[in-house]
Amino acid sequence: MSNDTGLQLRSLIKKSGELELSLARVPAPEPAADEVVVRIEATPLNPSDLGLLFGAADMSTAKLSGTEDSPVLTATVPEKLMRAMAARIDQSMPVGNEGAGIVVKAGSSPAAQALLGKTVAIFGGAMYAQYRVIKAVQCLVLPEGTKPAEGASCFVNPLTSLGMVETMRLEGHKALVHTAAASNLGQMLNRVCLKDNVSLINIVRKKEQEDLLLEQGATYICNSAAPGFMDDLTKVLIATGATLAFDAIGGGKLAGQILTCMEAAANTTMKEYSRYGSTVYKQVYIYGNLDRAPTELTRNFGMAWGVGGWLLTPFLQKLGQAGTQKLRERVAAELKTTFASRYTKEISLAEALQPDTIAAYGKIGTGAKYLINPNKNS
Repeated sequence: MSNDTGLQLRSLIKKSGELELSLARVPAPEPAADEVVVRIEATPLNPSDLGLLFGAADMSTAKLSGTEDSPVLTATVPEKLMRAMAARIDQSMPVGNEGAGIVVKAGSSPAAQALLGKTVAIFGGAMYAQYRVIKAVQCLVLPEGTKPAEGASCFVNPLTSLGMVETMRLEGHKALVHTAAASNLGQMLNRVCLKDNVSLINIVRKKEQEDLLLEQGATYICNSAAPGFMDDLTKVLIATGATLAFDAIGGGKLAGQILTCMEAAANTTMKEYSRYGSTVYKQVYIYGNLDRAPTELTRNFGMAWGVGGWLLTPFLQKLGQAGTQKLRERVAAELKTTFASRYTKEISLAEALQPDTIAAYGKIGTGAKYLINPNKNS
């Protein structure tokens, strides 16, 4: 690294159907009056980042070239998936939603100058880079003694978990269902719900994931791979009254199964039969795509239901600046407890392009969250 340039990870999908990941040396940013420059020392590899990083490429075709310090990784995008990539063809794109580091330069405004030397967390893209310029108002100052690695995941998972609970309250539901519940986000949501006395039904698919959540105090856990899953889910839906679910899986039958069980739970309190089903409204929000198969709905859950998408950024826009700031302040206050994140390994930008490392952090699984330190070994 030189004083006037810094490395940035870029993702490019070419018209020829090839993904190219590389490290570009870009000019070190200069802050405007209301901006600061953050030396990024920790930025997570979230599932939402992998979608931009890899696009629709088949990563089993990945090949590495270039040098140890300046690697280039290429992979093939299947022809049938190129249409979905049309909006980003031949555009070299920066990657990384969130991160944390030290403010090393500041603009002339008092707000910017006050951040000089502070450890801050930031959100806004292009975080897989050694330096990031951003407006001072967008920085979340971390509590004294907090390391960048402890604040790297301050935004996506914490605000998503809080956003799910806020959505429940705003839409008049009283309990939640969450799938892929043993993920970092799922564990965080469980801690939020325990602290806020919100009933949460955690759906997992493995016994070890059940055990993990039990150790963390989860009250309701259902294993979707168990023979009695539908009966088990219906029972806890009756117990909690949950009529809202957030589904990270997306494809397959699970969203429909949740609605079916919600309807079965609602029918236990119906006083007379209706061929249209219960009048209890049931909602599933799909916010992830762990299963890329079509979403299957078997229409046996009445007429009062909905399936839609849910994303953090539109929700925060709806919540407004004051509401969002309130959530951010809670995250900062509970950073080492409720909103603590754990990582499997810390890697450099160059290591992030190694095929073996990609195979590890790119797989869909629980407990394999990687952290990039763009300034590692610099």
